[in-house]
Amino acid sequence: MQEVKFVDLSKQYLSLKEEILQSFDRLSTTGSYILTKDVTEFEEKFASYCNTKYAIAVGNGSDALYLSLLSLNIGHGDEVITTPNSFIASAGVIARTGARIVFCDVGDDMNLDPNKLESVITKRTKAILLVHLTGRIANMDKIQPIAEKHGIEIIEDAAQAVGATYRNKKAGAFGICAGFSLHPLKNLHIHGDGGIITTDEKWLYEKLLKFRNHGLKNRDECEFWGINSRLDSIQAAIANIKLKYLDNWNGQYRKLANLYSNRLKDYVIVPNVFEHEKPIYHRYMIQHPNRDKLQDYLLENGIETKVNYPIPLHLQEAAKNLNYKKGDFPKAEELANSILSLPIYSELEEKKVTFVIDKIVQFCTK
Repeated sequence: MQEVKFVDLSKQYLSLKEEILQSFDRLSTTGSYILTKDVTEFEEKFASYCNTKYAIAVGNGSDALYLSLLSLNIGHGDEVITTPNSFIASAGVIARTGARIVFCDVGDDMNLDPNKLESVITKRTKAILLVHLTGRIANMDKIQPIAEKHGIEIIEDAAQAVGATYRNKKAGAFGICAGFSLHPLKNLHIHGDGGIITTDEKWLYEKLLKFRNHGLKNRDECEFWGINSRLDSIQAAIANIKLKYLDNWNGQYRKLANLYSNRLKDYVIVPNVFEHEKPIYHRYMIQHPNRDKLQDYLLENGIETKVNYPIPLHLQEAAKNLNYKKGDFPKAEELANSILSLPIYSELEEKKVTFVIDKIVQFCTK
């Protein structure tokens, strides 16, 4: 039986093994591990890639968002809007600041529904933590004017969207700042946890540099209480290597996604992407009313799939104090019961994608 893994990280490493080992040996020989030129080089290259002025490398994607919120002085008494169908970190970082999480339902694109946004804005709303889910940028044509009208900052949760574009503008360049993840399951990933923040604001950049490093002005003087969230130099070196190949990898993601969509659109709900969008398909999600049975059938045929976010954030035990209930966000709840993530990564062979497609068609036509 043919086996199709949901993800296979070893293939990318093997293709870059010599470059990665050379960097590891170079840094290990010098003994330079923290905040070296490799980190600065990655920050400069990443900012250039996203067409922003600045980038700040941090310990993980969650800290990228958390530090963004803290640097904007968001905390107790404030409200931050986000969506209920995301990884737990999107809401968790808001709670960590002491601000109140306010959820807004999503639309067919699985991103924040701009038609429902103004109904959840209050006098306490300080920011929108906007998730670009599955590597698809949210509807900025409608969301940005609403944010500007109410004087609310947009912070992009671009963890899944490195390289995605919307009207030829890249993720990370829409809000006052954006947080990215370099987790091993992301399109641009390192060999462990890592994150990076982009911004065009010099004052915010300078503040974030201190915030990630204990609030230190220099080695001996602390300006404010910060945290320790620094991207290791070895991880930055790996990121520098991989950034060179990112556009090619994202192109392969898109190629595989198009193959899925063209063959499956008559059998399941596939992403409906508009001409002004260019997602990177960090996740390729289909929708089917018998999702669980479909997933079981694919596994029986050697195909690994995942159900990403089967419990919406407003229904998590951690969110009990927010007093949301089942039915409050019907679209997010509908998606939680119908979405299925198919295997997709840049090293996945087209013949295996075709095999996955054939098995889905078989299931749907039985």
